[in-house]
Amino acid sequence: MILRKHLATAAVTAALLGTTATTAVAQPAESASAAQQLRRDTEAIHDLGISGVQARAIGPDGRQAVATSGTADLTTGRPVDPDGYFRMASTSKALVATVVLQLEAEGRLSLDDTVDHWLPGLVHTDGKGNGKDGRDVRIRDLLQHTSGITDDGLPGYDSPASYYAKRHDVYEPEQLVGFAMAHPASGTWTYSNTGYVLLDLIIQKATGRPAHREVQDRIVRPLGLDRTRWTGTSPTLPRPHARAYQYYGPDFGPDARLDVTDQVPVDHENLAWVTTTRDENLFLRALLGGRLLPARQLAEMKQTVAVSPALKELWGDAGYGLGLVKRGLTCGGDYWGHEGGDGGFITLNGVTEDGRRSAVVSMSEARGDTLDHIKDQEKAASALIDHALCAGAPGTR
Repeated sequence: MILRKHLATAAVTAALLGTTATTAVAQPAESASAAQQLRRDTEAIHDLGISGVQARAIGPDGRQAVATSGTADLTTGRPVDPDGYFRMASTSKALVATVVLQLEAEGRLSLDDTVDHWLPGLVHTDGKGNGKDGRDVRIRDLLQHTSGITDDGLPGYDSPASYYAKRHDVYEPEQLVGFAMAHPASGTWTYSNTGYVLLDLIIQKATGRPAHREVQDRIVRPLGLDRTRWTGTSPTLPRPHARAYQYYGPDFGPDARLDVTDQVPVDHENLAWVTTTRDENLFLRALLGGRLLPARQLAEMKQTVAVSPALKELWGDAGYGLGLVKRGLTCGGDYWGHEGGDGGFITLNGVTEDGRRSAVVSMSEARGDTLDHIKDQEKAASALIDHALCAGAPGTR
């Protein structure tokens, strides 16, 4: 999910900031200046009060710049591992969308198929003006968030007490859809995790296998993404990984800033993917480089619609395609990606139009207690992606 409303963290105190460290590693770096800029940008994110940051940029020739800042554990001061796992969260929507478009290319489904065609009766109105008629919602609508199906009613953690009480709860996909059906539909573009729950179910209906198995066999294994894993209902991540933190605000006293690493993702089929900055870079480069989809399907994926005013505040003049977001670069042109935020991890990413230059930044703390903090974190992380993708462009250093 993107910056789910219950994700929140506070600024780190000066004493905690004093225990952290910053590193930049060339592997070898595309250039010394690119590595230095990446280091400065990770430091800028850390300076907002975010406990741990790791970033990786890959240039056209495959050379990499890697930087980390802060700490992976506020209790021990352990440094951030540049190859640490993190929860992929909503970036996995790009995985799901890629599988759907592969199935379209194989003639196994159509983007104009209705939800009711594949899942009869699951999406329905309740007679009180709530829900949505599955006969009116197409697969394309689910992919680009134009279905009108909202996330109202999805479980979340709005306090430390609810986190401790619900963090290991397991929900079936049909339950999550049912929560949405009890609420009014939206008449405008609305970001919908519930829509991707439905896409998972459609993939299973069309293939006879769970969506995560299709992702593994169609994307993860062929690309050699050996550090991208589906964890299912496990509340833990593989090691190494940073601890993930969430801030609930000063009213919660000593529990205001909470380690929320230990939890089962609400939508475990879609959101239980963990990955690394290396693997996420490789996936995005393969996707935009045309290695995962035929040209027609990739072109369909890149047909965008306008996002909501609320997301424009974060993304600027962005467009949403089919599981991909298009954003502009300060050096000219556009880039593609799909950020993710859940369970204390926030990740931004981007790849140029030709798939030759990419960057990923993962933060193990979400400053989501106020809108200003959300904007500050998004702005700093977006600047890192922009600088990395503009490296080497005329007029940049």
